[in-house]
Amino acid sequence: MNFALLLVVAVQGVAAAGPVRAAEAEKTAAQAPLTDAPVILSDGATRVADWVAGAQDNHALPYIIIDKPGAAAYLFDAKGRMLAHAPVLIGIAPGDEATPGIGSKNLSEIGPAEKTTPAGRFLAKFGVAAGKQRVLWVDYATSVALHTIPPGNPKDKRKDRMLSPAIDDNRITFGCINVPKIFYNQSVSPRFRKKGGYVYILPDSKPLEEVFPRLRVQPFLNAGVGDVGE
Repeated sequence: MNFALLLVVAVQGVAAAGPVRAAEAEKTAAQAPLTDAPVILSDGATRVADWVAGAQDNHALPYIIIDKPGAAAYLFDAKGRMLAHAPVLIGIAPGDEATPGIGSKNLSEIGPAEKTTPAGRFLAKFGVAAGKQRVLWVDYATSVALHTIPPGNPKDKRKDRMLSPAIDDNRITFGCINVPKIFYNQSVSPRFRKKGGYVYILPDSKPLEEVFPRLRVQPFLNAGVGDVGE
């Protein structure tokens, strides 16, 4: 499911009220997490969410699941309750690995095929990036961070891509994860600012169990394997 579609519907619904109100609605929609709409997670996101909550893999810290195929982010508190969700923009190139040494390259040195958002489990903490911008570093070594849409190049049309009903056009970054401002400022930042938290990024093409090996044992835990007398 592409949650950006619901944002577009919200904007179009007020367009008849006039250009000023329509522009305000579009700005609000581009910044807002979609907390009121029914949440339907993909099979992969559901499996990871069940595993993290069941195994307490988050170690009592908040966590975010990034569903790359669905271009969506899901925020959970330390107890595994989902608090908010939002559309995301991710790396231009499909792929689940970061190019070795990419963290030491300038943006101008990064080739198109290297602009991936790597899959995996990451302990994320806030820090400072170029331009003294404060970001949530997902993987500092490979320069992958979660933050709001940067000013950047207007030709990228990142806000339009985030609002678009399509998913393919959500691939536009160098590898970082762009999220709406209100999702970042009101949901992510308050919970991650002290001790950080975990970010689980689902793969584009790798098997889920290869990225998160502990998923292999989750069905046995759910089935109660090891119960005496059965």
